Amino acid sequence: MLFVTSSGRIQVVTATAAELRVHASWVDRADNDSAYTPNCDNTAITTATTTTVVSACAAGVKRNIKLLTIVNVSSDEQTVTVEHVQGFDLVSLAMCHNLVLLPKDSITIDDAGNVQVSSPSTRRDVQIFTATGAGTWNKPSWAKMVWVQCIGGGGGGGGASANTGAVSRQGGSGGGGGALIEKVFQASDLGSTESVSVGAGGTGGAGGASGASGNDGNPGGASTFGTGPLVTAGGGGGGRLGANSGTAGGGGGGGGYSVGSVGTTAGGAGGTPGASTLTAFGVGGAVGAAGGSAGGSAEYGGGGGGGHNNGAGGTRAGGTSMHGGGGGGSGGGTTSVPAATAGGDGGAAGIYDTAGGGGGAGSAGSAGVPTAGTAGANGSTLRCGAGGGGAGGTTQANTTGAVGGAGGVPAGGGGGGGAGTNTGGGGAGGAGGRGEVRVYSW
Repeated sequence: MLFVTSSGRIQVVTATAAELRVHASWVDRADNDSAYTPNCDNTAITTATTTTVVSACAAGVKRNIKLLTIVNVSSDEQTVTVEHVQGFDLVSLAMCHNLVLLPKDSITIDDAGNVQVSSPSTRRDVQIFTATGAGTWNKPSWAKMVWVQCIGGGGGGGGASANTGAVSRQGGSGGGGGALIEKVFQASDLGSTESVSVGAGGTGGAGGASGASGNDGNPGGASTFGTGPLVTAGGGGGGRLGANSGTAGGGGGGGGYSVGSVGTTAGGAGGTPGASTLTAFGVGGAVGAAGGSAGGSAEYGGGGGGGHNNGAGGTRAGGTSMHGGGGGGSGGGTTSVPAATAGGDGGAAGIYDTAGGGGGAGSAGSAGVPTAGTAGANGSTLRCGAGGGGAGGTTQANTTGAVGGAGGVPAGGGGGGGAGTNTGGGGAGGAGGRGEVRVYSW
């Protein structure tokens, strides 16, 4: 930068009282003189004001600004504009108009007018929403890009039946896992605020009273970001009830863009898009298991819940998901022999593999006392929650079936409840893990 008249100067405009330290160095050369005179100055700025940091040179002198450095030494951010004033003309330097400097950020301008902005700690903002229901995201004023992850709630496991004697009775099926859907935006495409909604985990179905069938598990809620919405992740479907008969039940479908379906006598369909299959790719949810089968596996959709029937090996594990929540395992029932069956394991999260690997299954137990399914492991930014294990059933008179394991948060499907024996009731299904919305800005 060169001053060729005595009216040139450099000034810094600050918006707040956050302190800046400014260093300027330059050389002067008088007309018709080959000698150069070096000089420098340091300025502290502690108010919202306009401050001259390089003053005008004397008449007949040309001034070459060699270096200008501005550092934010405050613990607060500061908005800065650097201006070159020449007479009545005022020009904001490139990249230096209303530039937000975070603490320890700096601006360096060399004698060619090149501008470098340095940030020892990269600007970033992370807002994670875990409370179910409505919320609001606030966009940082300096953000350029925004990455949104929405995670649906896991479906609740089905409640089990209860009956007496040598009668086949069913445990509840597992709930489907919630999906993880993500998208990257330019910050300028988003409003200064955007609406957020976090889906709740589906409640587990209640166990049936003595001599009655159980109740279906409830689907997990969808999680959304923005108006429209801009991003949606469906929750997992609820697991099918345990019937007070030999009727098989299907696991809840895994969430996709839409919520997975509640299991019926067949497995619940996975959330759209794409075909609902046992090996779902992309963002589609995996299908819930048909009676006596393991839940399907998914990539970004939720794993399918495990289904049940009371033949040999009649309970099955929940499906896995690479990025979404694992499906819940089915609850144990009894055969007509009678013989009690153990529950199925919940599906793991963070893998795309065979079913199981999540919350452990409950057993029929010693002396006819069944054990509950183990809750699925909670997730982190590395993976979503695992599915809860299905509970064990019992043939012991006057004994209630055990409770299915809860799905891990976020997005794990709940395990199915275990069948009981009169006058005891059926075990309740485990609740699905809540959803989550994560918003990263830089």
